[in-house]
Amino acid sequence: MNQRHNSIVYLSTYPPRECGIATFTHDLATAFNKLYNPATKVKIAALDENHTTHYNYPSTIVSSIAADDLGNYVTLAERINKDHTVKLVHVQHEFGIFGGDWGNYLIPFLQTVKKPVAITFHSVLPHPDDHLKKTVELIGKHTRAIIVMNNLSKTILETDYALPKSKLFLIPHGIPQVMFESSREAKTALGLNHKLVLSTFGMISKDKGIEDIIQALPAIVKEYPNILYLVIGATHPHVLNYDGESYRNFLGKEVERLGLNNHVQFYNKYISLEEIIQYLKATDIYVSAVRNPRQSVSGTLSYALGCGRAVVSTPTEYAKHIIKNGENGLLVRFRDSSSIAAALKELLSDEKKLMAMHQNAFASTRHMVWPDVANAHAKLYKKIAAIPTTEKKLPEIKLDHLFRLTDSFGIIQHARHATPHIRWGYSANDNARALIVAAQCFEKNSSPELLRIITTYISFLEYVSRENGTFANIVNAAKKPDTSNDDDVFGRCMMAVGYTAAASYLPEDICRRSQAVFLKGIKNIDRIRSPRSLAFVIEGLYHYAKKHPRPLCIKYIKRLADKQMQFFSRNSSDDWQWFENELTYSNSRLPESLYYAYAATKNPTYRAVAERALAFLSSITFEKQRYAPIGESGWYARDKERAYFDQQPEDAAAMVETKLFAYKHTGRKQHMKDAFKAFQWFLGKNHLGLRVYNETTGGCYDGVCKHSFNLNQGAESTIAYLSARMAFEDPAIKKYFHST
Repeated sequence: MNQRHNSIVYLSTYPPRECGIATFTHDLATAFNKLYNPATKVKIAALDENHTTHYNYPSTIVSSIAADDLGNYVTLAERINKDHTVKLVHVQHEFGIFGGDWGNYLIPFLQTVKKPVAITFHSVLPHPDDHLKKTVELIGKHTRAIIVMNNLSKTILETDYALPKSKLFLIPHGIPQVMFESSREAKTALGLNHKLVLSTFGMISKDKGIEDIIQALPAIVKEYPNILYLVIGATHPHVLNYDGESYRNFLGKEVERLGLNNHVQFYNKYISLEEIIQYLKATDIYVSAVRNPRQSVSGTLSYALGCGRAVVSTPTEYAKHIIKNGENGLLVRFRDSSSIAAALKELLSDEKKLMAMHQNAFASTRHMVWPDVANAHAKLYKKIAAIPTTEKKLPEIKLDHLFRLTDSFGIIQHARHATPHIRWGYSANDNARALIVAAQCFEKNSSPELLRIITTYISFLEYVSRENGTFANIVNAAKKPDTSNDDDVFGRCMMAVGYTAAASYLPEDICRRSQAVFLKGIKNIDRIRSPRSLAFVIEGLYHYAKKHPRPLCIKYIKRLADKQMQFFSRNSSDDWQWFENELTYSNSRLPESLYYAYAATKNPTYRAVAERALAFLSSITFEKQRYAPIGESGWYARDKERAYFDQQPEDAAAMVETKLFAYKHTGRKQHMKDAFKAFQWFLGKNHLGLRVYNETTGGCYDGVCKHSFNLNQGAESTIAYLSARMAFEDPAIKKYFHST
């Protein structure tokens, strides 16, 4: 167990042992290590049933003990005490997995171990007898933090067990991060086309109440003859040990008795996470008829809702916590087939309502994805122990969603969740942004796929470039461009083609075509009236001049930078160091343009004003713990209240790029620290505490609202995230960071 890096020991069951706690622990440990290893790494002390059971554990297991051997617990605690790398112990608790009465063999371990201890109660039982109450009270006495997964469990621990409120913390059950999709594709993959699919998954036992669901089916089959109920999962190992397959055999006989052989299928195996997700995606309604009203946690309900599936469930304590009746599912009576049948008919008869429930199920569980749950655990760990976490870790670059949004004409503006939505067409703004990001990625990896989309984007910009050098912005689904003539659109397009015209690593044809569009537009730069358009064009000129160092380029940069300085002089005061009388979108691009002007001309006045303006903006948007961009729902007018909500990925990305460019041209390390803090906005350091970047799709959610985020992953937000992430690939910056 003794290694150099800091570690946390999880005491729990662990795969390949077939157990819900084992799966939970594996998923949490994997998510935590992905975010925080090597600064802090989770290791596993695994619980075996006894000395005769042995599992082929992975290398993450540093120790295993027999749950029925009291001495093993004390020995493990003493080993942990001697290991100075271990900073904390986290126990995953379920009464049945520890030895002794009510699992009280755990108590000598807690009494012996000298490290801080957190414990997660996966079951919380109300109205305990004296022995159970004493056991839980002793566990609480020897732990610094007690984690539960619903509010009722917190209340029970306070009222029935008299545990101090200060030790109790609510962290939701984790779920895999998946795309929201219709069931069509998964049904095709599983050979379930044209079926209405109901499902239940998990290890099978009598408490699942599966016969109640089966007995509800005859009434459903009459109206929906294509109904199919999938019972997915192996029989629980404890059930097998005591009763064999008697319960499963009973269920099979019920299916035959009711004439449901063509409507019920059993999958008797311990299924992988990938299989679970595929079956859930193929599901139209997930059904849970658990008979224990005191069930305080359910991974199966969590996963079903997390995959965006409406749920019909009995009202266990956890179901009442997670199901908003009528919004993401329906609650039915215990042991009541007619109640289950009525709920299923209600949903199956109203496709619009069912689809709305799917979407609500997905939206209501976004705070439960494993990266956010791992972050929540990390925050708690820091409260009770000296747990270091890396501050220089970046996600791997993933371009899946960029490719998904791009067709043969351009990048599509909008998406429904992660599915491109062509109805609103394309925008020049998005294609210009995408061209830069794709070019930056091509420099690192010159793949044919990247060259294909780069060619698509430059072709789009050629298409919207008019003879007079201006640009159309919106092109509808019928490929008809609008007649707009927007300064900011002009600026972004010029910035993009200026960048790619000078990118010597791109094929010469791309550079030549970019240069032609750039030179056609340059005759319009004296007409620019917008500070943002000035900023975009200055950046385009800066890049263009690196390959085409003509005096005219520097002359243009000076001319535009002086205009930007005039905006600043006209609008700034001692308490408002800014270019305009309000802060809106892409704010940091304005001072950034003066850093670019300084880099091109070496005029220190440009840099001085850039520093003043950026310091002013930073004082408003950087809080102690996080970056908070100006909200789109009201912006921030001078002498008014700033808006905090509807924060946009574009603003966070702009700040990242501005701060890193400022660092390169001032050497001030605070700029680099701020850039990383701004980037963390994408990874959960925002007022919601949730990740805006979706590591599964490679997309980025469209905005952070007051209580939730916009779950659509459109072009602007996805490109914004990629722009920010690619900024850290600059060799002058990259050496300070590493990828996950």
